[in-house]
Amino acid sequence: IKEEDGGQKRYKESLIVKGFAQKVGIDFGEIFSPVVNMTSIRIVLSLVALEDFYLEKLDVKTAFLHGDLDEEIYMQQPLGYEVK
Repeated sequence: IKEEDGGQKRYKESLIVKGFAQKVGIDFGEIFSPVVNMTSIRIVLSLVALEDFYLEKLDVKTAFLHGDLDEEIYMQQPLGYEVK
């Protein structure tokens, strides 16, 4: 629970798929986490300093919600979860 500036409460939740129920070679592929390499960050920061560029940052909080999924997945709805 997090309070906003106006005093309103904001609730966050996440749904975690039960990956432990998968069987090797049957119902899952390779796992990939798109994380930048520290060497790449150092190179970019070096170029920014060398060329006196202006540096900005951007954070897309819902980036993983906008991806396309090519394979079918099967999930069970958690007990007690209700759509209102």
